[in-house]
Amino acid sequence: MKRNTTATLLVRLSCLVLIAALALTLSACGQKQPETTAPIDGVAEQASPAVLGTGATVFTLKVTTDTGSSTDFIIHTDEKTVGAALLNVGLIAGTPSEYGLYVTTVNGITADYNTDGTYWAFYVNGDYATTGVDTTDVTPDGCYELKKQK
Repeated sequence: MKRNTTATLLVRLSCLVLIAALALTLSACGQKQPETTAPIDGVAEQASPAVLGTGATVFTLKVTTDTGSSTDFIIHTDEKTVGAALLNVGLIAGTPSEYGLYVTTVNGITADYNTDGTYWAFYVNGDYATTGVDTTDVTPDGCYELKKQK
């Protein structure tokens, strides 16, 4: 009879150890607080990209200011060109020219070449674009960037 009591005690002790281990594992997998990053030029880094628009095609846009801070966007669209998609979600503004849309404002930030020599440069997959924002076809999962520079 003593053997059964010892076996029962070992089983109960093993169960307690397993329950404690499970409790520790679950607490370690709990939701973490979002990490904060140090501000760059007084602007805190964005935690996750903003999602704008509706549509079947998705692409990403990075907006980089002349101070180096950047904001990422995920754009959903049914538009055919990057420029039309960005105009549709209100992310860019500009003036038409004989060469296409001259982008002057991106995400509320204006570049004025006549005043301070800055302009919005357009990049496709990390390379300086050879076409304008309004003539560049949207590529699903494409990566575009508008960078304010001198």
